[in-house]
Amino acid sequence: MGMKRGKIFKSSWPRVVARKWLSFPADKEGFPSNFVAQERRRSCSDQDRCAVVPEEDIGDESWRIEKTSNESLDLRMLVGTWNVGGKAPKEGLNLRNWLNSPTPIDIYVLGFQEIVPLNAGNVLGAEDSGPAAQWVSLIHQALNTHDNQRQAPQKPRHSFSDLLALEDDTGNGESRVFPTQRRYCLAASKQMVGIFLCVWVRADLYKHVSNLKVSNVGRGVMGFLGNKGSVSISMTLNQTTFCFVCTHLTSGEKEGDEVKRNSDVSEILKKTRFSHSCKATTGAQPPPPETILDHDKVIWLGDLNYRLSTGCGETDELLRKKDWQALLEKDQLKLEQRAGRVFKGWEEGRIEFAPTYKYITNSDHYVALTSNLKPSKEKRRTPAWCDRILWRGVGMKQMWYVRGECRFSDHRPVYSLFSVQVDLANKNLATANSNIAAPAKPAIDTPLSSLCAAKIQAEELLLREETIDTSPFSNCN
Repeated sequence: MGMKRGKIFKSSWPRVVARKWLSFPADKEGFPSNFVAQERRRSCSDQDRCAVVPEEDIGDESWRIEKTSNESLDLRMLVGTWNVGGKAPKEGLNLRNWLNSPTPIDIYVLGFQEIVPLNAGNVLGAEDSGPAAQWVSLIHQALNTHDNQRQAPQKPRHSFSDLLALEDDTGNGESRVFPTQRRYCLAASKQMVGIFLCVWVRADLYKHVSNLKVSNVGRGVMGFLGNKGSVSISMTLNQTTFCFVCTHLTSGEKEGDEVKRNSDVSEILKKTRFSHSCKATTGAQPPPPETILDHDKVIWLGDLNYRLSTGCGETDELLRKKDWQALLEKDQLKLEQRAGRVFKGWEEGRIEFAPTYKYITNSDHYVALTSNLKPSKEKRRTPAWCDRILWRGVGMKQMWYVRGECRFSDHRPVYSLFSVQVDLANKNLATANSNIAAPAKPAIDTPLSSLCAAKIQAEELLLREETIDTSPFSNCN
């Protein structure tokens, strides 16, 4: 028996769970992504719902992209991570303050942890993709809703076809023949239990993305279930390879827990693999990367759960004084990295913000500083910088590293802006290989065909989401 709207039949549920428990690799089309590299059917609405930016407009990007040479571009990438505490977002949750930037962004990399409660049903049962679809919808609204349209009435439910309608603007107030707003496409997204990673690119960069692959590594219950672990996305933009690794590592602040987190990092680096077909490789082009460290540029983000190796009394005093640098001297991640036990060769920006965990939900108060004064249902946890962003690779410069102030969960979101150098395609090489490369991905020869195929896959994701009942969770303002 198959799927029925609103529920999954018991006869098919064990098969889904068995694949999850045994860590079977996903099928080629088994992850939600708007990028497809093979022929797919067209939607009857494609012709009416796609707006394509003309090629002459796409090439005029001097206002947004700094052309460092004839062989490379300097793009802006915003990376964000947020542990949302197992709560589904409510309609209208404002993400614009988190995603806002004083400079136009070319790529958004957004990672979440605990988008569903980490209970036995979600860890052992079939994936609940409802909250992920809600986050995608909210992110799309934040990225693609123009200022003067923010007060306009919203539809009670958005289809993914609506989310992928293309518009563009120059960013300087000069209108084009198309709607005056820059647009972002969902390049890829992937969920493993509570970990969710999505990558958004500017609509006119979309056709330059290739070799999209995902890989999950479970490090939770029994050492392999997905309540902890990683979701990684590999992609090539022009001639530069990127890997984004969103993780939720072992929790706890007991002595020795940092060793478990180090082990998580080591196993994720060892077990993450991106499989590519033979068609992805030609004699003139190097093969796509298979491991995390094979990529030109890597971003590691998430709730890494490293704590402070110091007593509560001393920590409380430093917190009241807001002496962040003194507290950071006890930061486990920095101590372990300096000792060469984890993230050797990786970089992290200077932290000049308050610890991001653990807050009383919907407040600005740490649990540790209030639980002694009044009864609290919250677990006492020493405040720490659990939420981090690291990177490695040549041609990357961090422009800022800050935290957001949304009170939605017991974590504060963290985000970072990068300047990223991207290599352009060699025109002579591209011409020589055109006869080989074209058959491998006929659906992305033009922006229109790429977007049409993207819409079909997004619509299928929406239909799949509707087959699963989702329980409402309490939300904060």
